[in-house]
Amino acid sequence: MDLTQLRLFQTVAEEGSITAAAERLHRVPSNLTTRIKQLEQELGVDLFIREKLRLRLSATGWTFLGYTRRILELVEEARQATSGTEPQGIFTLGSLESTAAVRIPSLLADFHQCYPKVELDLSTGPSGDMIEGVLSGRLNAAFVDGPLRHPELEGLKVFEEEMVLITPSSHAPVSRAQDVSGKSVYAFRQNCSYRRHFEAWFKADLAAPGKIFEMESYHGMLACVTAGAGVAMMPRSMLDSMPGNRRVNAYPLVEAFRYLNIWLTWRRGIRSPALNAFIELTQVESDKSEHAIARAGA
Repeated sequence: MDLTQLRLFQTVAEEGSITAAAERLHRVPSNLTTRIKQLEQELGVDLFIREKLRLRLSATGWTFLGYTRRILELVEEARQATSGTEPQGIFTLGSLESTAAVRIPSLLADFHQCYPKVELDLSTGPSGDMIEGVLSGRLNAAFVDGPLRHPELEGLKVFEEEMVLITPSSHAPVSRAQDVSGKSVYAFRQNCSYRRHFEAWFKADLAAPGKIFEMESYHGMLACVTAGAGVAMMPRSMLDSMPGNRRVNAYPLVEAFRYLNIWLTWRRGIRSPALNAFIELTQVESDKSEHAIARAGA
C-alpha cells in the first residue's frame, strides 16, 4: 500500500466512477481499475460494491475512506510543516448558503489576494452536511451555525444572524407562531439547522406548521412566499440581499429564537498554515462586523 494508491482510492470513492476519477486524475481507466484491485487484494476485502455504471463504497470501504483521508491530511500537514510556513495548496471550505452569499465574499477575496498560492475550494450546504464534511476530512473548515457541541470540533464565533419570518404581503401581522399555525412552510431539508430552529419556534408556542415543502434555495422560498403560497424563515441579511424582498412582509421571531450565531469550525488539533491564515483573516472580518454594528447602534 502506498500514498498513490490511497489518493486513487479516495478519488474513485468521491467520484463513484472509474471513468470520472480517471478524467479528474488524467489517467487511463484501466490503470485505476488495476490499482484499486491490487489495493483490495492487499487488504483482503472488497472496498466497493460494483454495479453496471457506478461503484458504491462497501461498509468496509467507508471505514477505509475515513482512515485514508486522515492519512493524506497528515501527510499534507507534514509536507507543509517541513517546507515552510507559507500557506499553499488546496484549502477546502464549507459554508451555509446564506453565509456564502452575503457574509464572506469580501473575506474570500481578501484571502485570495493575501495568499495566492492557496487554491480555495468552496462548497455550500446545510450545517449538518458541513459538519460531517469537517469531521470526515473532506473539508478543512466550514461556516456553520452554533453552538458547537461535537468534542472533535473547535471553532470561532464570527457572525450573528437575525432570523425573520416572511409572509405574503397580504397576510395579517405576525407576532408569534400561533399566528401562522397550520400554514404551509418552505424550508431546506431535515438536516438543515435553520429548519430545526423554525420547527422549534412553532413547538415553543404550542403551534405546528402545515405541509413542509423542501426547497433548494432561498430564492425559491422567496418566490413561493411572494406568490402567497405559505411562509418561510431566513436570515434578514439574506432577505435584504435578494431582489423582490419588498414584496413580502418580514417579522422578527420572539427574542429566544431571534438570533443565531455563525461559527467557523475545524477539526480539533488539525491546523495547517492555510487554516491558520484563514482563521486570522476571519477574526479580522468578524471584528470589523462587530464594530460596524456598534457604530450603527450608537
